[in-house]
Amino acid sequence: MMPHFLTLLAQAPAGQPSGGILSNPLVMMGLMVVMFYFLLIRPQQRQRKELEKRIASLQKGDEVVTTAGIHAIVHNVKDRTVVLKVAEGTLMEFDKPAVATVLKKDSPAVK
Repeated sequence: MMPHFLTLLAQAPAGQPSGGILSNPLVMMGLMVVMFYFLLIRPQQRQRKELEKRIASLQKGDEVVTTAGIHAIVHNVKDRTVVLKVAEGTLMEFDKPAVATVLKKDSPAVK
């Protein structure tokens, strides 16, 4: 059973022809959900999977940017963490999910 306000919205005013299937608010909301999925959710899922794949394939010498904005070079890769060389003689250990961007050592740097 539909709530009272939805039945009022779904009915056409007396004496006017119905606007077709697109005049139904439920259909419009469904179309908006589909649009949000294809415009927002799906591309973000694709980017997240690509980043997870790049993090899983980290190698020594790759340039990375952490979520804190630290630019570094991968010094060592462990199971759950990665050791980054931030400056000469300065090593920092981060969790792998803290890596926001991976620039491979053989690819040109993005500016």
